[in-house]
Formats: sequence, C-alpha cells, structure tokens
Amino acid sequence: MNERVARLRQKSVDTKPSISAERARLLTEFYRDNEGKYSIPVLRAMAFKHLCEHKTIYIGDEELIVGERGPLPSVTPTFPELTCHSIDDLEILRSREKTSYGVPPEAIEVYRQQVIPYWRGRSIRDRVFPLLPQTWHDAYDAGVFTEFMEQRAPGHTVSDGKIYVKGLLDFKKEIADAEAKLDDLRDIEAFQKREQLSAMEIAADAAILFAHRHAELARQMAEQASEPTRKAELLRIADVCQRVPAYAPRDFREALQTYWFYHLGVITELNGWDSFNPGHLDQHLWPFYEREIAARTLDRESAKELLECWWVKFNNHPAPPKVGVTAAESGTYTDFANINLGGLRRDGTDAVTELSYLLLEVIDEMHILQPSNNVQLSRKNPDRFMKEAARVIRKGYGFPSVFNADGVVEQLLRQGKTLEDAREGGTSGCVESGAFGKEAYVLTGYFNLPKILELTLHNGFDPRTKKQLGPKTGDPSEFATFEDLFAAWQEQVNYFVELKIKGNHTFEQMYANYAPAPFLSIIIDDCIAKGQDYNAGGARYNTSYLQGVGIGSLTDSFAAIDQHVFRDRSLSMSDLLKYLERDFADQEKLRQLLLNKTAKYGNDNEYVDQIMVRCFNTFFNAVEGRPNVRGGEYHIDMLPTTCHVYFGSVLGASADGRRSGMPLSEGISPVQGADRKGPTAVFKSAAKMDHAKTGGTLLNMKFSPGLLKGEQGLANVTHLVRSYFKMDSHHVQFNVVDVDLLRRAQANPQAHRDLIVRVAGYSDYFCDLSQALQDEIIARTEHESY
Repeated sequence: MNERVARLRQKSVDTKPSISAERARLLTEFYRDNEGKYSIPVLRAMAFKHLCEHKTIYIGDEELIVGERGPLPSVTPTFPELTCHSIDDLEILRSREKTSYGVPPEAIEVYRQQVIPYWRGRSIRDRVFPLLPQTWHDAYDAGVFTEFMEQRAPGHTVSDGKIYVKGLLDFKKEIADAEAKLDDLRDIEAFQKREQLSAMEIAADAAILFAHRHAELARQMAEQASEPTRKAELLRIADVCQRVPAYAPRDFREALQTYWFYHLGVITELNGWDSFNPGHLDQHLWPFYEREIAARTLDRESAKELLECWWVKFNNHPAPPKVGVTAAESGTYTDFANINLGGLRRDGTDAVTELSYLLLEVIDEMHILQPSNNVQLSRKNPDRFMKEAARVIRKGYGFPSVFNADGVVEQLLRQGKTLEDAREGGTSGCVESGAFGKEAYVLTGYFNLPKILELTLHNGFDPRTKKQLGPKTGDPSEFATFEDLFAAWQEQVNYFVELKIKGNHTFEQMYANYAPAPFLSIIIDDCIAKGQDYNAGGARYNTSYLQGVGIGSLTDSFAAIDQHVFRDRSLSMSDLLKYLERDFADQEKLRQLLLNKTAKYGNDNEYVDQIMVRCFNTFFNAVEGRPNVRGGEYHIDMLPTTCHVYFGSVLGASADGRRSGMPLSEGISPVQGADRKGPTAVFKSAAKMDHAKTGGTLLNMKFSPGLLKGEQGLANVTHLVRSYFKMDSHHVQFNVVDVDLLRRAQANPQAHRDLIVRVAGYSDYFCDLSQALQDEIIARTEHESY
C-alpha cells in the first residue's frame, strides 16, 4: 500500500470504537414532534431525511472515499426505536474486559434525559417481549435459542448491480410510474401502497441531500486548503458527491463512492443484521475498471489506492452495540459486511477477471478485520484463482473464506429461485446464501441442539434454571433402546422450533408495522413494483433462517450414549445422568473413556457420521418450509458465530466427555480435538450432511503453516478444497497458525496485538477474544498433514 493508505489504515486500526448518542437524540426529537402525524412508512422516511439533514458529516485528511456512519470514524450510533439501551447496558459496554466501547458522559446524559424517557416501552424490543408467552421467555432465558431481532433489524441484505447502472433519480421515476398505476377504486391496498411509495421517494431525496452535504463540505475544505494537491482532491470529491448517487456512476471512483453512500443510507436508516453487503464487487466494478484501463484514465495502482481507501471505510464501522446478555457476551466489533469474489455471472460463465486478482492483493495488503471477504469457487473458475486466494490464506489472517459457488446455486434453486437469480446470488454475513438484490433473507436466531438433548435426558426439565421447559417425553432411565431416546429428542426439537417460530412471527410483524425500511426498499427487487416494504414482504424472495449450533457435540453425545448405555451396556442411564449432574466429579477415568475411547464425528466413521445425518435431518424437517409472515418460508443454516461459547455456558456436562460450561462444537466442525485422522476425514464426514438442504454451513479447519509452504502447498490445498466441493459441500475456512503462537499471544497479548484468527464466519484479533473463545480456538485440531 502507498503512504496515504498506510496512514489511513493505521488510524482506523488504532482508533478505539465508541458510541455516539447523536442519532438517538435526533430521532427522539423528530419522533417527539411528529409521531402520529403521518403514516408509519412516511414517518420513517421523514425521520431518515431528518437524520440525513442534521447528522454530523466528516471528511478526513487524505481521504478519497468519504462518509461515516457516526460523527467520526469508529464511532457507532444507536437505534433506540429498535432496542433502547439502559444505563446499565451502556456501563457494561464501557467496562467489559474485551471489545469495550467508549461511552462519553454526554451520551449517557442524552440517554438518561431524552432517549430512555421517550423510547422505554416504545422500542420494538419493549413492545414485543410482553407479547411473547412465558414458555418462550423461559426457553430464551435458559439458552435454548437466541433472538436476533431483539437486537437488530432484519438483515442479510446484499447489493446487486442495479445501483451501478441507475441513479436515485432513475429509481424515483420508477416510483412515480408505480404510483401512476395504482387503482384506488379496485385495489383495497392502494392507499398503503401509495404511502409506501411516497416514503421511498422521500428516502431517495434524503440520500441525495446527504451526498450533497458532503459535496458542500468538500468545497468548503478546498477553499481553506493550502496544499494544491489536496485542494484538487477535495474539489474532485465535491464533484463526485454532487453527482452520485443521484445519477448512475460514470467511472471507477464514482462507482465506489456510489456504493458507499448506499451502504451508509441502509445502515443509517436501520441497523440491519450483518450490515449491508457489497455482493459481487469484482463483477460490479469490472466494466468501469476495464473501460478506464483501456482509455488510460485509470491505472492499476490508482485503482488499488481507491479500493484500499474504500476498504478503510468498512473498518471504521464497528457494529452497533447490543443490549442485555448479548451486550455482555458479544465478542466482536465486526459488522459482517462480506465481499464475494469470483464465482459465476448471471449467464453461468466464469466471473473471475483481472480485478478479482487485484482485490485479492488488496485483501492481502490491508489485512484488517473489515470488510469480511470470500472467494466463490466454481468448477468453471481456474485453479489459479484458488491458488492466489490460498497465498493470502496462508498468511494466517483467516481470510478469505472459500465457498462452493455451484453449491450455492443448487441451494437457491432448491428454495425456488430462478436459475439467473441464483447465479447472481452468493453468500453474506458468515456463510448464508441469498439472491443478491432480490431477497430479504433474515436470520432469526441460534438454536442450541445439545441443550435440547440435555432437556430430553431430564424429561423436558432444565437442571440449570429448575424449570419444566419442554414436554414430558419420558424418563430416560426407562428407555429400552437408543431409538426411544432419539424419538424423545425429536419431539423436543419440534416443540422448541415451533415455540421459536411463533416468537419470530411476532417480531417480523412488528418490524413490518412499525419499522419499515423505505430507503432499503428502493434497491431490492420487487419492492417498488409491489408498493411494499422490504420488511413486509416486498422483496422478490422472502426467507427466514434458523441456525443450528453444536451438531458435533450433539452427535458425539448421542454416539457415546448409544455405545456405552444401549450397545455395550457398560454404563446405566441413571449412572450417566448422575455423573453428568456432578460434572464427572471423581469420574475422570469415565470422562477420558467418553473423550478418547468413543467414536467421534469428523473421522470418516460411518456409524457416527450417520448419527450426525439423522440429527441434521431432524432439525431440517422441523424447520423446512414453514411459512413466515412475509410470504416466504423457513430454512436452516448451520453456524454459530460466537454463540457456541454462550450455549456451552448454559449447558451442563455432556455425554461426549465435555465438562459443564465449556464451549460446544462450532459450525459443522468436529468437537475441538476430536478429529484425529486428518483433514480428508473431516471433509468426508462433513460432506455426508446434505448441504443443499441448507442456506449455509460453516466448517473451520486449522492447518500448520508448513502445509501451505511453497507452490506445492498451494496446489495441495487447491486440490483439497476442490475435492470437498465435489462432494456438494458449501464452505470451508482456514486458520493457518501454529498453536504455540496462540499460546504465546494468550500469555502476552501486547506483543501480539496484530494476530488475526478465524473465529467462526469472521476473523478477529486473537487478543480481543474472550478467554473461553481463545481456549476454544487453541483446542481445535491443528492438522500437520493431508
């Protein structure tokens, strides 16, 4: 990177994330004066316009791409209309040991005097929680599942190419055309549609106004600039911001700034889960890059500088802070914006270009946490593409992750997308598949599969909270066969899935009714044509996902019970439950038997792997195809982010030899340290799951750095990934790091502040992780041979 980028990058890395109450104050003032005067969509659009008019704007020294989420870099706003932080929440965020946020005294006073008095009882979270049954609250409090939409708005929103060929003035014309077609006499929803379309029009004007404010600020700064080069840069910034996003971008630089204004608009309007994603960046930017390189109005190094300046903007955006238990437990600043490289074009051809390779260079040079990035690897992509990605992976950053582009298409086709829309789709957030620019695919929460086994082993009773959470499915000591136990677990799974989804319906309807997203709706097909909001089913496709966690721990526990209780009969169910309740006190020999002398998932053992398949299919069948309130369906993902640590903390000792409170397995990975026959065995085990039935699976692998040495190492890992994807799998990501280095970093964090590791669907600084998460990563098997 050049010196400008190096300085911008260092400032971004060094600046401690903090919280601003500016957005909360502006929104509170607007709602206090205007709530009840307008329809909800128009109210939301006018609130967005109020923010765009009055929020502090910032252009930093040397920046070429401009605009911040908060008043300064690394300052994040809050969203009290969705979830209103208490003073205790703010204190937790300020004081927690890892990944704390600076919370200035004035922000606490704004909350104390203005925000909390107005929003307490009015936020989405406060409105929904009293509506949910006590059974839901009991299961939630026990850690059976989490709820995403108590924290953030529906998300997993991804941009497609339309924003690069249309400006907001073009979208406004589409809105006007849609309004002109409304039939107030025959369409009983015409009024609601008109209000929604009016809201979109207001939101479009607001975003244009926001960009023009940056243009004006740049002109003012140019007048004061004494250095000619910077003065010219500021005038160029002013010209760009005066044009985009009102009009379609004409060149590479305008295209980058265009996306960034849309990104800021979406995350200012609402804090969508997993931010907003650029999607197939190399495909979207390629026409501008190719044209300008040919015309010699842009060279490769200038393009790289612009991309790297743009990269810094993502890293300036810590995720909005959480509330409650999540405020204490959440272990990352990452906002999960994920860039897709490679893969397929809409017509099914290879999408890898010279720009794809340039972006891999940017990822390597920047090596910062955000934006997340991945390569979409199709059988049509050249091996060179995977090898170049592997050159970055072997640096030990944990990125890019690797996805089976052909498998993603298969998943989306199975869900009912058209072939073209499926090819234009990809993955966002951690590993989740969706049709870019056309789908609202909403993650609703994590589902603790091993916890449900614990409840089954106690006849639906939770030994931790001392509450009857699930149905009484029988005394396990009276089960005659493994099938009796498994059938009881299936009944519990079905019960808790239904309980979770009933709660989801309430949340989704509340967002549709009280928190529409008119700006986001402009750029997602077919919201304008339907006159319907993104949060109310306006998108072409509307999917809800429920994420299963801990399938490795669950499988190994089932296998241990089957082997020792039902097959060998070397251990009674009563004794096992007694030992688990006591956390294996005075039973270390038994615990080691369960840990080391019992078949484990991840070793290509057909017997154990088929238990995994049965568990997976049970979860799939319980969720798949259930209707959501937006006219779409439920599907499953298999990923945890960091929730496998929290879910383990609410779970007693388990039959696989795991002690009480320890983390669960993450994603579809084997239990930490249980895979002992090399990476090919792990791949074979994981591939027995039908990945096409999901919207995403997450597999973490830890490799010794020596495995990727030299050109042969790159070739080997390329063949390994290709082989895994030929088995119709979804995703794999690699930690290429020596375990001794991790232990040294844990002991002396200040000497290893820049050590980045792959956690789950994202990378993070190792020293910013909790002790439990650090220990979990250290415990993962480090493969030293293929």
